[in-house]
Amino acid sequence: MRAIVQRVSAASVTVEGRVVGRIERGLLVYFGVAKDDGPADVDYLANKVAWLRIFEDEAGKMNLDVSAVGGGLLVVSNFSLHADTRAGRRPAFVDAAPAETALAYYESFCAKLRSFGLAVETGRFRETMRIASENDGPINILIDSRDGRPRA
Repeated sequence: MRAIVQRVSAASVTVEGRVVGRIERGLLVYFGVAKDDGPADVDYLANKVAWLRIFEDEAGKMNLDVSAVGGGLLVVSNFSLHADTRAGRRPAFVDAAPAETALAYYESFCAKLRSFGLAVETGRFRETMRIASENDGPINILIDSRDGRPRA
């Protein structure tokens, strides 16, 4: 499971000309599921995203998480986070989870974030979305749940 986490001043997602999700200050999270991911990956990634200290405190240090600044999260499903570009010029998506599996984990991820008391907006799964964001920093963090898996 992978996420690109962007610290934003504002972000929104539009589907067919209609805004379906919008936040002010907070995190825009692009979320992708690999075919071998499981529930432990959801827990790992949700905990990392929720408590990621990338907002500045009064001293200007990145010491605060999204809840500490009263921010929201906009979570957008994005299978292309598992693109394989090693061969040729066209990305392969064979490592991405099937849509039904990805949807279940996407919903589980959002539910886990909400269980922490966070305000979560979403895009629309399997829809063409237009994302507008004002990146703050810029701060962009890539988190891969495989980084949290025990090593053999």
